[in-house]
Amino acid sequence: MPPALTLPDGRILPLDPPLVMGIVNVTPDSFSDGGLLADGQTAVAHGLGLAAEGAGIVDIGGESTRPGHALIDADTERARVLPVIAGLQAKSDVPISIDSWKSEVAEAALSTGAGIVNDVWGAQRDPRIAAVAAQAGAPIILMHNRDAIDASLDIVDEVLRFLERSIAIARAAGVPDGQIVVDPGIGFGKTPRQNLDLIDRLGRLAVLGCPILLGASRKSTLGKVTGRAVPAERLAASLSAHLYGASRGAAIIRAHDVAPHVDALKVWRAIADETQVF
Repeated sequence: MPPALTLPDGRILPLDPPLVMGIVNVTPDSFSDGGLLADGQTAVAHGLGLAAEGAGIVDIGGESTRPGHALIDADTERARVLPVIAGLQAKSDVPISIDSWKSEVAEAALSTGAGIVNDVWGAQRDPRIAAVAAQAGAPIILMHNRDAIDASLDIVDEVLRFLERSIAIARAAGVPDGQIVVDPGIGFGKTPRQNLDLIDRLGRLAVLGCPILLGASRKSTLGKVTGRAVPAERLAASLSAHLYGASRGAAIIRAHDVAPHVDALKVWRAIADETQVF
Protein backbone atom coordinates (compact mmCIF):
# COMPACT_ATOMS: atom_id res chain seq x y z
CA MET A 1 0.00 0.00 0.00
CA PRO A 2 1.43 3.44 -0.93
CA PRO A 3 2.43 5.55 2.08
CA ALA A 4 -0.08 8.08 3.34
CA LEU A 5 -0.73 10.19 6.42
CA THR A 6 -4.08 10.69 8.16
CA LEU A 7 -4.82 14.23 9.28
CA PRO A 8 -6.79 15.03 12.45
CA ASP A 9 -9.87 15.90 10.36
CA GLY A 10 -9.79 12.46 8.74
CA ARG A 11 -8.34 13.51 5.38
CA ILE A 12 -5.80 11.16 3.82
CA LEU A 13 -2.58 12.69 2.51
CA PRO A 14 -0.94 10.36 -0.05
CA LEU A 15 2.86 10.45 -0.23
CA ASP A 16 3.30 8.63 -3.55
CA PRO A 17 4.26 10.40 -5.72
CA PRO A 18 6.33 12.60 -3.39
CA LEU A 19 4.66 15.80 -2.32
CA VAL A 20 6.17 19.22 -1.78
CA MET A 21 6.04 20.96 1.59
CA GLY A 22 6.21 24.73 1.15
CA ILE A 23 8.03 26.86 3.73
CA VAL A 24 6.61 29.89 5.53
CA ASN A 25 9.12 31.33 8.02
CA VAL A 26 7.44 33.91 10.25
CA THR A 27 10.80 34.93 11.68
CA PRO A 28 13.14 37.91 11.59
CA ASP A 29 16.30 35.79 11.32
CA SER A 30 15.87 32.64 9.20
CA PHE A 31 18.89 31.90 7.03
CA SER A 32 17.19 32.36 3.67
CA ASP A 33 14.15 34.59 4.07
CA GLY A 34 14.26 35.92 7.62
CA GLY A 35 12.20 39.07 7.99
CA LEU A 36 10.51 38.84 4.60
CA LEU A 37 7.35 37.26 6.04
CA ALA A 38 7.43 38.65 9.58
CA ASP A 39 4.13 40.45 8.96
CA GLY A 40 1.20 38.06 9.47
CA GLN A 41 -0.82 39.15 6.45
CA THR A 42 2.22 38.84 4.20
CA ALA A 43 2.91 35.36 5.57
CA VAL A 44 -0.69 34.25 4.98
CA ALA A 45 -0.56 35.54 1.41
CA HIS A 46 2.71 33.70 0.85
CA GLY A 47 1.22 30.48 2.20
CA LEU A 48 -1.77 30.83 -0.10
CA GLY A 49 0.60 31.36 -3.00
CA LEU A 50 2.53 28.19 -2.13
CA ALA A 51 -0.73 26.23 -1.97
CA ALA A 52 -1.73 27.59 -5.39
CA GLU A 53 1.64 26.48 -6.75
CA GLY A 54 0.93 22.91 -5.69
CA ALA A 55 2.26 22.54 -2.15
CA GLY A 56 0.79 19.45 -0.50
CA ILE A 57 1.65 20.87 2.93
CA VAL A 58 2.47 24.39 4.09
CA ASP A 59 4.98 24.40 6.97
CA ILE A 60 4.75 27.40 9.30
CA GLY A 61 7.56 28.19 11.71
CA GLY A 62 8.11 31.04 14.14
CA GLU A 63 11.62 30.34 15.43
CA SER A 64 14.71 30.34 13.25
CA THR A 65 16.76 27.14 13.33
CA ARG A 66 19.79 28.48 11.46
CA PRO A 67 23.21 28.10 13.15
CA GLY A 68 23.60 30.68 15.91
CA HIS A 69 19.91 31.57 15.94
CA ALA A 70 18.38 33.39 18.89
CA LEU A 71 16.17 31.25 21.11
CA ILE A 72 12.69 32.58 21.79
CA ASP A 73 10.07 31.64 24.36
CA ALA A 74 6.83 29.81 23.61
CA ASP A 75 4.67 32.94 24.02
CA THR A 76 6.67 34.81 21.37
CA GLU A 77 6.57 31.84 19.03
CA ARG A 78 2.83 31.39 19.45
CA ALA A 79 2.24 35.08 18.80
CA ARG A 80 4.08 34.74 15.50
CA VAL A 81 2.56 31.54 14.14
CA LEU A 82 -1.02 31.31 15.42
CA PRO A 83 -2.43 34.27 13.43
CA VAL A 84 -0.79 32.90 10.29
CA ILE A 85 -2.18 29.40 10.84
CA ALA A 86 -5.66 30.81 11.51
CA GLY A 87 -5.50 33.10 8.49
CA LEU A 88 -4.31 30.37 6.14
CA GLN A 89 -6.77 27.81 7.49
CA ALA A 90 -9.65 30.26 6.96
CA LYS A 91 -8.82 30.74 3.28
CA SER A 92 -7.45 27.37 2.15
CA ASP A 93 -7.83 23.68 2.89
CA VAL A 94 -4.12 23.00 2.33
CA PRO A 95 -2.74 20.88 5.20
CA ILE A 96 -0.66 22.95 7.62
CA SER A 97 2.30 21.75 9.66
CA ILE A 98 3.73 23.55 12.66
CA ASP A 99 7.52 23.74 12.64
CA SER A 100 8.36 23.74 16.34
CA TRP A 101 10.03 21.57 18.96
CA LYS A 102 8.00 23.07 21.83
CA SER A 103 4.99 21.03 22.94
CA GLU A 104 2.99 24.05 24.04
CA VAL A 105 3.45 25.72 20.65
CA ALA A 106 2.50 22.54 18.81
CA GLU A 107 -0.58 22.11 21.01
CA ALA A 108 -1.79 25.64 20.34
CA ALA A 109 -1.07 25.31 16.63
CA LEU A 110 -3.05 22.08 16.34
CA SER A 111 -5.96 23.72 18.16
CA THR A 112 -5.82 26.64 15.70
CA GLY A 113 -5.89 24.58 12.51
CA ALA A 114 -2.54 22.91 11.93
CA GLY A 115 -2.70 19.19 11.24
CA ILE A 116 0.93 17.99 11.36
CA VAL A 117 3.75 18.47 13.87
CA ASN A 118 7.25 19.04 12.45
CA ASP A 119 9.82 18.76 15.26
CA VAL A 120 13.43 19.68 14.44
CA TRP A 121 14.62 17.89 17.59
CA GLY A 122 12.81 14.61 16.97
CA ALA A 123 10.80 14.70 20.23
CA GLN A 124 14.04 14.50 22.21
CA ARG A 125 14.25 18.12 23.42
CA ASP A 126 10.61 18.20 24.55
CA PRO A 127 9.25 14.61 24.54
CA ARG A 128 5.74 15.77 25.49
CA ILE A 129 5.32 16.96 21.90
CA ALA A 130 4.79 13.34 20.85
CA ALA A 131 1.85 13.00 23.24
CA VAL A 132 0.43 16.27 21.92
CA ALA A 133 0.51 14.86 18.38
CA ALA A 134 -0.96 11.53 19.48
CA GLN A 135 -3.84 13.15 21.36
CA ALA A 136 -4.71 15.31 18.35
CA GLY A 137 -4.45 12.42 15.90
CA ALA A 138 -1.76 14.34 14.03
CA PRO A 139 1.23 12.92 12.16
CA ILE A 140 4.63 13.88 13.54
CA ILE A 141 7.84 14.53 11.61
CA LEU A 142 10.95 13.60 13.59
CA MET A 143 14.18 15.27 12.48
CA HIS A 144 17.75 14.43 13.40
CA ASN A 145 19.68 17.26 14.99
CA ARG A 146 22.96 17.88 16.82
CA ASP A 147 24.26 20.73 18.94
CA ALA A 148 27.76 20.36 17.52
CA ILE A 149 29.41 19.08 14.35
CA ASP A 150 31.62 16.00 14.58
CA ALA A 151 33.32 15.20 11.27
CA SER A 152 34.52 11.84 12.58
CA LEU A 153 31.02 10.39 12.86
CA ASP A 154 29.54 7.78 10.56
CA ILE A 155 26.70 10.20 9.97
CA VAL A 156 24.23 7.68 8.59
CA ASP A 157 24.67 5.44 11.61
CA GLU A 158 24.36 8.47 13.91
CA VAL A 159 21.12 9.54 12.21
CA LEU A 160 19.67 6.04 12.36
CA ARG A 161 20.40 5.64 16.07
CA PHE A 162 18.97 9.08 16.88
CA LEU A 163 15.81 8.48 14.86
CA GLU A 164 15.33 5.06 16.42
CA ARG A 165 15.19 6.81 19.80
CA SER A 166 12.79 9.42 18.44
CA ILE A 167 10.49 6.78 16.99
CA ALA A 168 10.47 4.93 20.30
CA ILE A 169 9.42 8.14 22.09
CA ALA A 170 6.61 8.73 19.59
CA ARG A 171 5.36 5.15 19.80
CA ALA A 172 5.40 5.20 23.59
CA ALA A 173 3.29 8.38 23.49
CA GLY A 174 0.71 6.67 21.30
CA VAL A 175 1.60 7.86 17.80
CA PRO A 176 0.83 5.01 15.35
CA ASP A 177 3.67 3.85 13.11
CA GLY A 178 1.85 5.07 10.00
CA GLN A 179 1.80 8.61 11.39
CA ILE A 180 5.55 8.97 11.88
CA VAL A 181 7.81 10.62 9.28
CA VAL A 182 11.60 10.83 9.61
CA ASP A 183 13.96 13.56 8.41
CA PRO A 184 17.79 13.23 8.33
CA GLY A 185 18.18 16.93 9.16
CA ILE A 186 20.27 18.24 6.28
CA GLY A 187 22.32 21.20 7.54
CA PHE A 188 21.76 20.57 11.23
CA GLY A 189 24.98 19.76 13.10
CA LYS A 190 26.72 18.23 10.09
CA THR A 191 29.63 18.98 7.79
CA PRO A 192 28.89 19.65 4.11
CA ARG A 193 30.30 16.21 3.24
CA GLN A 194 28.04 14.57 5.81
CA ASN A 195 25.03 16.38 4.36
CA LEU A 196 25.87 15.15 0.87
CA ASP A 197 26.49 11.62 2.12
CA LEU A 198 23.10 11.57 3.83
CA ILE A 199 21.35 12.51 0.58
CA ASP A 200 23.34 9.87 -1.30
CA ARG A 201 22.53 7.18 1.28
CA LEU A 202 19.02 8.33 2.08
CA GLY A 203 17.64 4.93 1.18
CA ARG A 204 19.27 3.46 4.28
CA LEU A 205 16.67 5.24 6.38
CA ALA A 206 14.03 2.93 4.89
CA VAL A 207 14.97 0.38 7.55
CA LEU A 208 13.13 2.60 10.03
CA GLY A 209 9.84 1.81 8.29
CA CYS A 210 8.67 5.43 8.05
CA PRO A 211 8.20 7.85 5.15
CA ILE A 212 11.23 10.10 4.67
CA LEU A 213 11.24 13.89 4.41
CA LEU A 214 14.17 15.63 2.74
CA GLY A 215 14.81 19.34 3.22
CA ALA A 216 17.92 20.59 1.45
CA SER A 217 16.34 23.73 0.05
CA ARG A 218 18.82 26.60 -0.31
CA LYS A 219 21.11 25.06 2.34
CA SER A 220 24.66 26.33 2.79
CA THR A 221 26.09 22.99 1.65
CA LEU A 222 24.60 23.65 -1.77
CA GLY A 223 26.18 27.11 -1.72
CA LYS A 224 29.58 25.60 -0.99
CA VAL A 225 29.25 23.13 -3.88
CA THR A 226 28.02 25.71 -6.40
CA GLY A 227 29.72 28.85 -5.15
CA ARG A 228 26.33 30.55 -4.75
CA ALA A 229 26.63 32.72 -1.65
CA VAL A 230 23.04 34.02 -1.81
CA PRO A 231 20.53 31.38 -0.62
CA ALA A 232 17.80 32.47 -3.03
CA GLU A 233 20.15 31.74 -5.95
CA ARG A 234 20.39 28.03 -5.07
CA LEU A 235 17.22 26.85 -6.83
CA ALA A 236 18.99 24.65 -9.39
CA ALA A 237 21.10 23.11 -6.65
CA SER A 238 18.01 22.52 -4.51
CA LEU A 239 16.20 20.82 -7.37
CA SER A 240 19.19 18.59 -8.06
CA ALA A 241 19.54 17.53 -4.44
CA HIS A 242 15.83 16.89 -4.04
CA LEU A 243 15.40 14.90 -7.23
CA TYR A 244 18.37 12.77 -6.20
CA GLY A 245 16.72 12.31 -2.82
CA ALA A 246 13.41 11.37 -4.42
CA SER A 247 15.24 8.67 -6.35
CA ARG A 248 16.52 7.41 -2.98
CA GLY A 249 13.09 7.25 -1.39
CA ALA A 250 12.14 10.72 -0.16
CA ALA A 251 8.34 10.97 0.13
CA ILE A 252 8.15 14.64 1.16
CA ILE A 253 10.35 17.43 -0.22
CA ARG A 254 10.52 20.57 1.94
CA ALA A 255 11.22 23.56 -0.30
CA HIS A 256 11.09 27.33 -0.51
CA ASP A 257 10.40 27.32 -4.28
CA VAL A 258 7.29 25.18 -4.65
CA ALA A 259 6.27 25.53 -8.32
CA PRO A 260 9.67 24.51 -9.78
CA HIS A 261 9.79 21.51 -7.44
CA VAL A 262 6.27 20.43 -8.38
CA ASP A 263 7.18 20.62 -12.08
CA ALA A 264 10.49 18.81 -11.59
CA LEU A 265 8.85 15.97 -9.67
CA LYS A 266 6.16 15.63 -12.36
CA VAL A 267 8.83 15.17 -15.04
CA TRP A 268 10.86 12.82 -12.81
CA ARG A 269 7.74 10.74 -12.24
CA ALA A 270 6.79 10.70 -15.93
CA ILE A 271 10.24 9.47 -16.94
CA ALA A 272 10.03 6.63 -14.44
CA ASP A 273 6.41 5.67 -15.20
CA GLU A 274 6.07 4.29 -18.71
CA THR A 275 2.28 4.04 -18.31
CA GLN A 276 2.01 7.82 -18.57
CA VAL A 277 1.16 8.77 -22.17
CA PHE A 278 0.99 12.36 -23.38
